[in-house]
Amino acid sequence: MKLYYVYIVQCKDNSFYIGITNDLERRIYEHNIGLKEDSYTFNRKPVSLKWFETFADPNEAIKIEKQLKGWSRRKKIALIEENWNKLIEYSKNYTQFGNNTEK
Repeated sequence: MKLYYVYIVQCKDNSFYIGITNDLERRIYEHNIGLKEDSYTFNRKPVSLKWFETFADPNEAIKIEKQLKGWSRRKKIALIEENWNKLIEYSKNYTQFGNNTEK
């Protein structure tokens, strides 16, 4: 069975990149050697893997990747840190908590 990985890497500039792959080790290596000059991570190397989830269904992986890309930075950090209380808090009502630029 083929597996798919949705992952979050942290770049040198502290930004996050979210992607999907069927070979996580290879993909992180590719980010760090910089295969494509026009890619987001090319000028933000090195990257470090902060979180990943494994999926058997590629459609489910794509759905989760798109969902995570829409999340705020602090919500991504809560996921990475496995801080479920904060993740729930930031999910309840975005307008109540505002667009915090917390790093």
